[in-house]
Amino acid sequence: MRYKAIIFDFDGTLCDTGEGVMKSAQYALKSFGYEVPEDYTELSYFVGPPLMITFQEKFGASPRQAQELVAKYRKRYTETGVFESELYNGIKPLLKNLKKDGFKIGIASSKPKIYIDALLNHFNISEYFDCVCGVSFTADCEPKSDIIARCIKDFDVSPKETLMVGDRSYDIDGAKINFADSAGALWGYGGKFEFIEAGADFIAEKAEDIESIALGFFEQTEETAGIFSGRIITVHEDTVSLIDGTSAKREIVDHNGGVAIVALTDDCEVLTVRQFRAPYKELIYEIPAGKLEKGEDPLDAGKRELLEECGATAENIFELGKIYPTPGYCSEVIHIYGATGLSFGKQQLDDGEFLDVCPIPLEKAFAHCMSGEYKDAKTIIGIMKIREMKRNGSIS
Repeated sequence: MRYKAIIFDFDGTLCDTGEGVMKSAQYALKSFGYEVPEDYTELSYFVGPPLMITFQEKFGASPRQAQELVAKYRKRYTETGVFESELYNGIKPLLKNLKKDGFKIGIASSKPKIYIDALLNHFNISEYFDCVCGVSFTADCEPKSDIIARCIKDFDVSPKETLMVGDRSYDIDGAKINFADSAGALWGYGGKFEFIEAGADFIAEKAEDIESIALGFFEQTEETAGIFSGRIITVHEDTVSLIDGTSAKREIVDHNGGVAIVALTDDCEVLTVRQFRAPYKELIYEIPAGKLEKGEDPLDAGKRELLEECGATAENIFELGKIYPTPGYCSEVIHIYGATGLSFGKQQLDDGEFLDVCPIPLEKAFAHCMSGEYKDAKTIIGIMKIREMKRNGSIS
Protein backbone atom coordinates (compact mmCIF):
# COMPACT_ATOMS: atom_id res chain seq x y z
CA MET A 1 0.00 0.00 0.00
CA ARG A 2 0.97 3.63 -0.36
CA TYR A 3 1.08 5.61 2.88
CA LYS A 4 -0.01 9.22 3.38
CA ALA A 5 2.20 10.21 6.30
CA ILE A 6 5.72 9.29 7.41
CA ILE A 7 6.81 9.82 11.02
CA PHE A 8 10.50 9.67 11.91
CA ASP A 9 12.23 9.15 15.20
CA PHE A 10 15.03 11.70 15.53
CA ASP A 11 18.09 10.39 17.40
CA GLY A 12 19.57 7.46 15.51
CA THR A 13 17.14 7.74 12.61
CA LEU A 14 17.38 11.19 11.04
CA CYS A 15 20.41 12.40 12.91
CA ASP A 16 23.38 10.68 14.48
CA THR A 17 23.36 12.54 17.80
CA GLY A 18 25.21 9.74 19.55
CA GLU A 19 28.47 11.52 20.31
CA GLY A 20 26.78 14.43 22.10
CA VAL A 21 24.29 12.19 23.92
CA MET A 22 26.87 9.67 25.11
CA LYS A 23 29.49 12.24 26.13
CA SER A 24 26.88 14.21 28.05
CA ALA A 25 25.67 11.06 29.83
CA GLN A 26 29.28 10.19 30.66
CA TYR A 27 29.83 13.71 32.02
CA ALA A 28 26.72 13.54 34.22
CA LEU A 29 27.56 10.12 35.63
CA LYS A 30 31.15 11.08 36.41
CA SER A 31 29.98 14.27 38.10
CA PHE A 32 28.03 12.18 40.63
CA GLY A 33 30.74 9.59 41.16
CA TYR A 34 29.27 6.74 39.12
CA GLU A 35 31.70 4.24 37.63
CA VAL A 36 31.47 4.68 33.87
CA PRO A 37 33.47 3.44 30.86
CA GLU A 38 36.24 5.73 29.64
CA ASP A 39 35.12 4.96 26.08
CA TYR A 40 31.92 6.98 25.73
CA THR A 41 30.69 4.79 22.85
CA GLU A 42 29.94 2.04 25.39
CA LEU A 43 27.02 4.21 26.52
CA SER A 44 25.13 3.81 23.24
CA TYR A 45 22.01 2.65 25.11
CA PHE A 46 21.41 6.30 26.06
CA VAL A 47 20.55 7.11 22.44
CA GLY A 48 16.77 7.01 21.98
CA PRO A 49 15.03 6.11 25.27
CA PRO A 50 14.05 8.76 27.87
CA LEU A 51 17.04 9.74 30.02
CA MET A 52 15.16 9.30 33.30
CA ILE A 53 14.46 5.67 32.47
CA THR A 54 18.00 4.88 31.30
CA PHE A 55 19.70 6.38 34.35
CA GLN A 56 17.44 4.30 36.60
CA GLU A 57 17.50 1.03 34.65
CA LYS A 58 21.20 0.97 33.77
CA PHE A 59 22.75 2.62 36.86
CA GLY A 60 20.21 1.97 39.59
CA ALA A 61 19.57 5.66 40.24
CA SER A 62 16.56 6.59 42.32
CA PRO A 63 13.96 8.86 40.68
CA ARG A 64 15.42 11.87 42.53
CA GLN A 65 19.00 10.93 41.58
CA ALA A 66 17.91 10.42 38.00
CA GLN A 67 16.47 13.93 37.93
CA GLU A 68 19.78 15.32 39.16
CA LEU A 69 21.66 13.31 36.54
CA VAL A 70 19.35 14.58 33.79
CA ALA A 71 19.92 18.18 34.92
CA LYS A 72 23.70 17.70 34.82
CA TYR A 73 23.43 15.94 31.44
CA ARG A 74 21.44 18.84 30.00
CA LYS A 75 23.95 21.41 31.20
CA ARG A 76 26.66 19.90 28.99
CA TYR A 77 24.29 18.91 26.18
CA THR A 78 22.85 22.43 25.88
CA GLU A 79 26.27 24.06 25.86
CA THR A 80 28.18 21.57 23.71
CA GLY A 81 26.56 18.23 23.00
CA VAL A 82 23.59 19.28 20.89
CA PHE A 83 25.83 20.13 17.94
CA GLU A 84 28.04 17.04 18.26
CA SER A 85 25.73 15.57 15.64
CA GLU A 86 25.41 14.92 11.92
CA LEU A 87 22.68 13.86 9.52
CA TYR A 88 22.84 10.27 8.34
CA ASN A 89 23.81 9.68 4.71
CA GLY A 90 20.89 10.09 2.34
CA ILE A 91 18.51 11.76 4.82
CA LYS A 92 18.31 15.17 3.16
CA PRO A 93 17.63 13.74 -0.34
CA LEU A 94 15.08 11.34 1.22
CA LEU A 95 13.16 14.18 2.87
CA LYS A 96 13.23 16.19 -0.35
CA ASN A 97 11.88 13.24 -2.35
CA LEU A 98 9.16 12.41 0.19
CA LYS A 99 7.98 16.01 0.14
CA LYS A 100 7.96 15.97 -3.66
CA ASP A 101 5.95 12.73 -3.56
CA GLY A 102 3.29 14.49 -1.51
CA PHE A 103 3.75 12.79 1.87
CA LYS A 104 3.11 14.48 5.19
CA ILE A 105 6.31 14.23 7.22
CA GLY A 106 6.65 14.38 10.98
CA ILE A 107 8.96 13.68 13.90
CA ALA A 108 8.02 11.79 17.06
CA SER A 109 10.94 11.80 19.48
CA SER A 110 11.69 11.43 23.18
CA LYS A 111 14.16 14.28 22.74
CA PRO A 112 13.19 17.75 24.07
CA LYS A 113 11.61 19.68 21.22
CA ILE A 114 13.88 22.67 21.78
CA TYR A 115 16.88 20.49 20.82
CA ILE A 116 15.09 19.02 17.79
CA ASP A 117 14.17 22.47 16.48
CA ALA A 118 17.74 23.69 16.98
CA LEU A 119 19.17 20.81 14.97
CA LEU A 120 16.54 21.03 12.22
CA ASN A 121 17.55 24.67 11.76
CA HIS A 122 21.24 23.82 12.04
CA PHE A 123 20.98 21.28 9.21
CA ASN A 124 18.53 23.41 7.16
CA ILE A 125 15.81 20.75 7.01
CA SER A 126 13.00 22.41 8.99
CA GLU A 127 11.04 23.12 5.81
CA TYR A 128 10.39 19.41 5.19
CA PHE A 129 8.41 18.75 8.37
CA ASP A 130 4.69 19.30 8.85
CA CYS A 131 4.73 18.23 12.49
CA VAL A 132 7.48 18.03 15.15
CA CYS A 133 6.53 16.25 18.39
CA GLY A 134 9.15 16.07 21.11
CA VAL A 135 9.00 16.32 24.88
CA SER A 136 9.43 19.17 27.34
CA PHE A 137 11.97 19.41 30.13
CA THR A 138 9.17 18.98 32.67
CA ALA A 139 7.55 15.98 30.96
CA ASP A 140 10.39 13.97 29.46
CA CYS A 141 9.12 10.49 30.33
CA GLU A 142 6.14 10.58 27.98
CA PRO A 143 5.69 7.12 26.40
CA LYS A 144 6.79 6.90 22.77
CA SER A 145 3.33 5.66 21.83
CA ASP A 146 1.78 8.89 23.14
CA ILE A 147 4.24 11.03 21.18
CA ILE A 148 3.44 9.10 18.00
CA ALA A 149 -0.28 9.47 18.71
CA ARG A 150 0.12 13.26 18.95
CA CYS A 151 1.84 13.33 15.57
CA ILE A 152 -0.85 11.17 13.91
CA LYS A 153 -3.54 13.44 15.37
CA ASP A 154 -1.81 16.54 14.01
CA PHE A 155 -1.66 14.93 10.57
CA ASP A 156 -5.38 14.10 10.63
CA VAL A 157 -4.76 10.79 8.86
CA SER A 158 -5.66 7.21 9.71
CA PRO A 159 -2.98 5.28 11.67
CA LYS A 160 -3.13 2.63 8.92
CA GLU A 161 -2.06 5.30 6.45
CA THR A 162 0.95 6.16 8.60
CA LEU A 163 4.46 4.69 8.62
CA MET A 164 6.67 5.08 11.69
CA VAL A 165 10.44 4.94 11.02
CA GLY A 166 12.81 4.40 13.93
CA ASP A 167 16.00 2.70 15.00
CA ARG A 168 14.91 1.07 18.29
CA SER A 169 12.22 -1.32 19.50
CA TYR A 170 10.56 1.59 21.36
CA ASP A 171 9.65 3.07 17.96
CA ILE A 172 8.25 -0.21 16.68
CA ASP A 173 6.29 -0.85 19.88
CA GLY A 174 4.90 2.71 19.82
CA ALA A 175 3.72 2.28 16.25
CA LYS A 176 1.97 -1.03 17.05
CA ILE A 177 0.12 0.49 20.01
CA ASN A 178 -1.21 3.14 17.60
CA PHE A 179 -2.08 0.54 14.88
CA ALA A 180 0.45 2.11 12.51
CA ASP A 181 2.99 0.23 10.39
CA SER A 182 6.68 0.55 11.19
CA ALA A 183 10.11 0.34 9.55
CA GLY A 184 13.31 -0.38 11.48
CA ALA A 185 16.28 1.74 10.39
CA LEU A 186 19.43 -0.39 10.35
CA TRP A 187 21.73 2.64 9.98
CA GLY A 188 20.92 3.74 13.54
CA TYR A 189 21.55 2.13 16.93
CA GLY A 190 19.18 -0.83 16.67
CA GLY A 191 19.74 -4.18 15.01
CA LYS A 192 17.90 -6.55 12.72
CA PHE A 193 16.97 -9.05 15.45
CA GLU A 194 15.69 -6.25 17.67
CA PHE A 195 13.33 -5.20 14.88
CA ILE A 196 12.25 -8.77 14.16
CA GLU A 197 11.46 -9.43 17.81
CA ALA A 198 9.53 -6.15 18.07
CA GLY A 199 7.49 -7.05 14.97
CA ALA A 200 8.60 -4.33 12.55
CA ASP A 201 6.67 -4.46 9.27
CA PHE A 202 9.78 -3.52 7.29
CA ILE A 203 13.54 -3.43 7.84
CA ALA A 204 15.36 -0.72 5.91
CA GLU A 205 19.09 -1.02 5.24
CA LYS A 206 19.54 2.51 3.91
CA ALA A 207 17.66 5.80 3.95
CA GLU A 208 16.56 5.47 0.32
CA ASP A 209 14.55 2.35 1.25
CA ILE A 210 12.03 4.49 3.13
CA GLU A 211 10.76 6.17 -0.05
CA SER A 212 10.31 2.73 -1.67
CA ILE A 213 8.36 1.52 1.37
CA ALA A 214 6.23 4.68 1.52
CA LEU A 215 5.30 4.40 -2.16
CA GLY A 216 4.48 0.70 -1.93
CA PHE A 217 7.36 -0.52 -4.13
CA PHE A 218 9.71 -2.03 -1.55
CA GLU A 219 10.84 -5.65 -1.69
CA GLN A 220 12.03 -7.18 1.59
CA THR A 221 14.65 -9.89 1.11
CA GLU A 222 13.73 -12.94 3.17
CA GLU A 223 16.16 -15.61 1.94
CA THR A 224 19.30 -15.70 -0.22
CA ALA A 225 20.55 -18.83 -1.96
CA GLY A 226 24.03 -18.79 -3.49
CA ILE A 227 24.36 -19.99 -7.10
CA PHE A 228 27.87 -19.06 -8.26
CA SER A 229 30.91 -17.26 -6.86
CA GLY A 230 33.58 -16.20 -9.31
CA ARG A 231 36.54 -13.86 -9.59
CA ILE A 232 34.45 -10.88 -10.77
CA ILE A 233 30.83 -11.70 -9.94
CA THR A 234 28.66 -13.69 -7.57
CA VAL A 235 25.17 -14.87 -8.45
CA HIS A 236 22.38 -15.60 -5.99
CA GLU A 237 18.62 -16.15 -5.97
CA ASP A 238 16.66 -14.11 -3.44
CA THR A 239 13.19 -14.76 -2.12
CA VAL A 240 11.51 -11.39 -1.53
CA SER A 241 8.28 -10.31 0.12
CA LEU A 242 6.30 -7.81 -1.94
CA ILE A 243 4.27 -5.00 -0.48
CA ASP A 244 0.98 -6.91 -1.02
CA GLY A 245 2.20 -9.85 1.08
CA THR A 246 3.05 -12.16 -1.83
CA SER A 247 6.55 -13.46 -2.53
CA ALA A 248 8.73 -13.57 -5.63
CA LYS A 249 12.14 -14.80 -6.77
CA ARG A 250 14.94 -12.49 -7.90
CA GLU A 251 18.12 -13.68 -9.66
CA ILE A 252 20.84 -11.14 -8.84
CA VAL A 253 24.43 -10.66 -9.99
CA ASP A 254 26.68 -8.91 -7.46
CA HIS A 255 29.59 -6.89 -8.83
CA ASN A 256 32.08 -4.64 -7.02
CA GLY A 257 31.44 -1.90 -9.55
CA GLY A 258 33.58 -0.09 -12.07
CA VAL A 259 35.05 3.21 -13.11
CA ALA A 260 35.31 5.00 -16.47
CA ILE A 261 37.19 8.11 -17.62
CA VAL A 262 36.23 10.58 -20.36
CA ALA A 263 39.69 11.99 -21.09
CA LEU A 264 39.77 15.13 -23.25
CA THR A 265 43.00 16.24 -24.94
CA ASP A 266 44.05 19.85 -25.48
CA ASP A 267 42.89 19.39 -29.12
CA CYS A 268 39.39 18.47 -27.85
CA GLU A 269 39.71 14.81 -28.70
CA VAL A 270 38.25 12.04 -26.57
CA LEU A 271 40.47 9.07 -25.81
CA THR A 272 38.63 5.88 -26.72
CA VAL A 273 39.93 2.34 -26.73
CA ARG A 274 38.97 -0.43 -29.15
CA GLN A 275 38.92 -3.96 -27.77
CA PHE A 276 37.25 -7.34 -28.22
CA ARG A 277 34.41 -8.03 -25.80
CA ALA A 278 33.65 -11.73 -25.27
CA PRO A 279 29.93 -11.49 -24.33
CA TYR A 280 29.16 -9.80 -27.67
CA LYS A 281 31.91 -11.45 -29.74
CA GLU A 282 32.85 -8.16 -31.38
CA LEU A 283 35.15 -5.15 -31.28
CA ILE A 284 33.71 -2.28 -29.26
CA TYR A 285 34.77 1.34 -28.84
CA GLU A 286 34.78 2.44 -25.20
CA ILE A 287 36.21 5.11 -22.96
CA PRO A 288 38.99 3.80 -20.64
CA ALA A 289 37.43 1.78 -17.84
CA GLY A 290 37.97 -1.02 -15.38
CA LYS A 291 36.53 -2.86 -12.43
CA LEU A 292 36.90 -1.76 -8.81
CA GLU A 293 38.63 -3.89 -6.25
CA LYS A 294 36.63 -4.34 -3.07
CA GLY A 295 36.85 -1.16 -1.00
CA GLU A 296 38.92 0.68 -3.62
CA ASP A 297 38.44 4.41 -4.06
CA PRO A 298 36.84 5.00 -7.51
CA LEU A 299 38.98 8.08 -8.22
CA ASP A 300 42.19 6.15 -7.60
CA ALA A 301 40.91 3.36 -9.83
CA GLY A 302 40.08 5.84 -12.59
CA LYS A 303 43.59 7.30 -12.54
CA ARG A 304 45.01 3.78 -12.68
CA GLU A 305 42.88 2.74 -15.67
CA LEU A 306 43.71 5.91 -17.61
CA LEU A 307 47.41 5.25 -17.08
CA GLU A 308 47.25 1.54 -17.83
CA GLU A 309 45.07 1.70 -20.95
CA CYS A 310 46.19 5.00 -22.49
CA GLY A 311 49.52 5.76 -20.79
CA ALA A 312 48.02 9.08 -19.70
CA THR A 313 47.86 11.12 -16.52
CA ALA A 314 45.55 14.07 -15.98
CA GLU A 315 46.08 17.43 -14.30
CA ASN A 316 42.33 17.80 -13.68
CA ILE A 317 39.88 15.01 -12.84
CA PHE A 318 36.25 15.72 -11.97
CA GLU A 319 33.11 13.68 -11.29
CA LEU A 320 30.50 13.12 -13.99
CA GLY A 321 28.21 11.03 -11.79
CA LYS A 322 27.50 7.32 -11.55
CA ILE A 323 25.26 4.99 -13.50
CA TYR A 324 23.46 1.68 -12.95
CA PRO A 325 24.13 -0.11 -16.28
CA THR A 326 21.88 -3.14 -15.74
CA PRO A 327 19.50 -2.48 -12.81
CA GLY A 328 17.18 -5.34 -13.71
CA TYR A 329 19.51 -8.02 -12.37
CA CYS A 330 22.97 -6.64 -11.53
CA SER A 331 24.23 -4.50 -8.63
CA GLU A 332 27.08 -2.94 -10.62
CA VAL A 333 27.63 0.80 -10.23
CA ILE A 334 29.96 2.61 -12.64
CA HIS A 335 31.58 5.85 -11.50
CA ILE A 336 32.33 8.20 -14.41
CA TYR A 337 34.97 10.94 -14.34
CA GLY A 338 36.11 13.59 -16.75
CA ALA A 339 39.79 14.40 -17.22
CA THR A 340 41.69 17.29 -18.83
CA GLY A 341 45.29 18.52 -18.87
CA LEU A 342 46.62 15.21 -20.17
CA SER A 343 50.24 14.10 -20.24
CA PHE A 344 51.29 10.93 -22.04
CA GLY A 345 53.75 8.16 -21.30
CA LYS A 346 53.75 4.40 -21.89
CA GLN A 347 50.77 2.06 -21.67
CA GLN A 348 50.82 -0.41 -18.77
CA LEU A 349 48.35 -3.06 -19.96
CA ASP A 350 47.47 -6.06 -17.80
CA ASP A 351 48.43 -9.56 -18.90
CA GLY A 352 45.93 -10.77 -21.48
CA GLU A 353 44.69 -7.24 -22.23
CA PHE A 354 44.88 -6.13 -25.87
CA LEU A 355 43.50 -2.83 -27.14
CA ASP A 356 44.15 0.16 -29.39
CA VAL A 357 43.94 3.77 -28.21
CA CYS A 358 41.81 5.75 -30.63
CA PRO A 359 41.59 9.53 -30.06
CA ILE A 360 38.53 11.05 -31.77
CA PRO A 361 37.25 14.63 -31.99
CA LEU A 362 34.55 15.25 -29.40
CA GLU A 363 31.88 16.25 -31.92
CA LYS A 364 32.60 13.19 -34.04
CA ALA A 365 32.39 10.96 -30.94
CA PHE A 366 29.03 12.55 -30.11
CA ALA A 367 27.83 11.82 -33.66
CA HIS A 368 28.81 8.16 -33.21
CA CYS A 369 26.75 8.06 -30.01
CA MET A 370 23.72 9.45 -31.83
CA SER A 371 24.09 7.20 -34.87
CA GLY A 372 24.39 4.02 -32.86
CA GLU A 373 27.96 3.28 -33.88
CA TYR A 374 28.96 3.49 -30.22
CA LYS A 375 26.91 0.94 -28.27
CA ASP A 376 28.57 0.91 -24.85
CA ALA A 377 26.34 2.68 -22.29
CA LYS A 378 29.06 4.25 -20.12
CA THR A 379 30.80 5.58 -23.21
CA ILE A 380 27.64 7.14 -24.64
CA ILE A 381 26.69 8.74 -21.32
CA GLY A 382 30.21 9.97 -20.57
CA ILE A 383 30.69 11.56 -23.99
CA MET A 384 27.28 13.22 -23.90
CA LYS A 385 27.93 14.65 -20.43
CA ILE A 386 31.36 16.06 -21.22
CA ARG A 387 30.12 17.52 -24.51
CA GLU A 388 27.36 19.38 -22.67
CA MET A 389 29.88 20.66 -20.12
CA LYS A 390 32.09 21.87 -22.97
CA ARG A 391 29.15 23.58 -24.66
CA ASN A 392 27.90 25.36 -21.51
CA GLY A 393 31.37 26.48 -20.44
CA SER A 394 31.68 24.24 -17.37
CA ILE A 395 35.07 23.13 -18.72
CA SER A 396 37.33 25.06 -21.07
